Amino acid sequence: MPQIEKIIRKMQEQPHGIRLAEAERVLFYYGYRLARKKGSHRHYINENGDVITLKNPLKAAYVIEILARIDRKKG
Repeated sequence: MPQIEKIIRKMQEQPHGIRLAEAERVLFYYGYRLARKKGSHRHYINENGDVITLKNPLKAAYVIEILARIDRKKG
């Protein structure tokens, strides 16, 4: 999917400029779903039970963590 690849490239080049909605699209594409939302925290889980927590506003550390997890999923 070209749009997902475009967002991933943006995440790699500019991790500070990613919106939560963009990160969510990538997570949903790679099989994560929103498991829980409380305040500014959102917990996403995939079919293997892997959980990732994001906090809005999104920091670069969260974006780097997403990239690491989807890279593991690809390979």
